[in-house]
Amino acid sequence: MSTDKQAENEDALVDSEEDDTSDGDTGFSGYDITAAPNDFNIRTLNDFIGSGIVKIPGFQRNYVWDIKRASKLVESIIMGIPIPQIFLYEEKRNKFIVIDGQQRYMTLYYFIKKRFPLEEKRHELRAIFSREGGIPDRVINDNKYFVDFNLKLASGESGSKNSFNGLNYATLDDGDRTAFELRTIRNVIIKQNFPKDDDSVMFEVFNRLNSGGVNLKPQEIRNSLFYSDFFDMLYRVNLDKVWRKHTPTVSPDMNMKDVEILLRGFAMLMEGDGYKPSLAKFLNSFSKKAKKIDGDKILYLESLFKAFMGGIPENCERLFHNKNTGRFNISIYESIFVAACSDAFRDNNLSVSAIDIEKINRLKHDSEFMNASMSNTSSTANVRSRLQRAKEMLG
Repeated sequence: MSTDKQAENEDALVDSEEDDTSDGDTGFSGYDITAAPNDFNIRTLNDFIGSGIVKIPGFQRNYVWDIKRASKLVESIIMGIPIPQIFLYEEKRNKFIVIDGQQRYMTLYYFIKKRFPLEEKRHELRAIFSREGGIPDRVINDNKYFVDFNLKLASGESGSKNSFNGLNYATLDDGDRTAFELRTIRNVIIKQNFPKDDDSVMFEVFNRLNSGGVNLKPQEIRNSLFYSDFFDMLYRVNLDKVWRKHTPTVSPDMNMKDVEILLRGFAMLMEGDGYKPSLAKFLNSFSKKAKKIDGDKILYLESLFKAFMGGIPENCERLFHNKNTGRFNISIYESIFVAACSDAFRDNNLSVSAIDIEKINRLKHDSEFMNASMSNTSSTANVRSRLQRAKEMLG
């Protein structure tokens, strides 16, 4: 199934919201931004990746290209055909993140490693990267996760075999390999000069750069701009077996909608009292702050979530679904999560309130709660109303 079709099917399983997180426009008023072009050869770019000078968000989000598309990029580079420029955001001196072009960067990395990731294992690879801080050679060399990256190129119109078909980085002749390594790619480095302490405008830059083709979803953009150990934790708990049982789909969402749902729950738990629209800006602001959450706190939050999942009765199904539509409702999930975990979070313990199915069913039939969960869901009044109502009825 294509990524677009999968996303359509998954969206149909989740209640739509009037002001969803897709409104991420921050605008450029009051910002001073410069963009400087730099030409780096592929050997240098690979060194940047290996040394950590350039962070590739694609290691955290799924790599989505197939081997045919990746092979065409490599062929184009060897032949000297221009390829699209890549945009980097300068976080600090000699530290950059890719804000457009991560698929191309990853293709170069995998080709030089001579290995190509299996599609069905890419979610696991993301978890491995989260756990180990990278993809170790033992994993890259494991046929359970990777196959050999031999170029897969179609024959010409005359039926003649493509001379690069079947070759890999090691088996290219010396001239072609040198041409590949020394070929330059235009990199545009974007730097925010003012204000110094606020990089939220990069969300808008990223969004505009990716406005063509397949649009990236808000959580994919957040992942690139605000990646942190906290986000690593979200990816880990997103694989929790109980959580997956109650989400719209068994497998993690290619566009990270399920990760965004988890993010919303924690954001409302930790900062819901100060919530103000828009929801997108609230989540962006929280994501930026989450970069400073220390390791012990992250481990506690992970344990808190697992305690919440552990309190769900085994025979319970569709706990977070709307009774009327039959679809997963994000507002219902975050309200139950916040109500169950608020006291434990306040007291810094794991004494999460037990899940009482009868109380939750009454909550789902409560007109005040459901009105706040189905209409104008991101308004301050409705966010506060449903969180408070859930605490009252589930307490």
